[in-house]
Amino acid sequence: MEMVKSFLYPPPPSILLNSMSVVGLAALAKIGWSEIRGNHLKYSKFNNASSSSSPQTQPQKQRFGTISSRTGMLWLYTPAFLAASASFFVLPSDDLRFLLVKSALALHFFKRVLEVLFIHKYSGGMAVDSAFVITSSYFSSTVLMLYSQNFTLGLPGPDFDLKFIGIVMFVVGIAGNLYHHILLAKLRKEEDGKKKEYKIPKGGLFDTIICPHYLFEIIVFWSFFMVSQTIYSLSFAMGTTLYLVGRSYATRRWYLSKFDDFPKHVKALIPFVF
Repeated sequence: MEMVKSFLYPPPPSILLNSMSVVGLAALAKIGWSEIRGNHLKYSKFNNASSSSSPQTQPQKQRFGTISSRTGMLWLYTPAFLAASASFFVLPSDDLRFLLVKSALALHFFKRVLEVLFIHKYSGGMAVDSAFVITSSYFSSTVLMLYSQNFTLGLPGPDFDLKFIGIVMFVVGIAGNLYHHILLAKLRKEEDGKKKEYKIPKGGLFDTIICPHYLFEIIVFWSFFMVSQTIYSLSFAMGTTLYLVGRSYATRRWYLSKFDDFPKHVKALIPFVF
């Protein structure tokens, strides 16, 4: 326990933050396990997927309707970006760590918005209920991460200062995520007016894992923890990891079911391991 305390600020005097650290982690872990079991959040290639691992050829009617993927993705990231941007004015502070947390969150979600507008290629839709779940998660986690950091002002920092390691991780994560999103977008470009279809991604880490963009996103969320070193940011990094582990497992299973020539050596998330 003493070792853990040397990496973390003490628990904040907030029932909300302490309870959400537990509830958020449990919820994300449950969603990740649901992905492994075949019960997917309905976006991207899984928008029309049933509870089985086989790809659906007939679109499924979603309970609360479907929106375009572009609109859905903007829903996902814009509220979190606005919350992070507003924090510079709502929670003004000269504290370097707090400034870094605000900047990292704002830059991450600004990048995601720009990707939605200028990089991603779309061919499907997103279920409204899934969009609501993910939007709520990103927005609430951003607000709670900032709220949690506000409680650290005036406190002595943890014995082991990880914020500069976190900065390096953030740059690596955001650059790697962007690079692999660009590779995916190039695959989805229409060729000679033909309908966009999924293909086996190639290039970069796609030659060893099917979800390198998830791997680098995990690195980004762990960089948030490294910079902030709060219990809530640790909880959300762990939860995001568990969700993306499940989502990447489901994604690899989807490719295996759809493409007979999918290379079996290509793992889900961790090269040569998983």
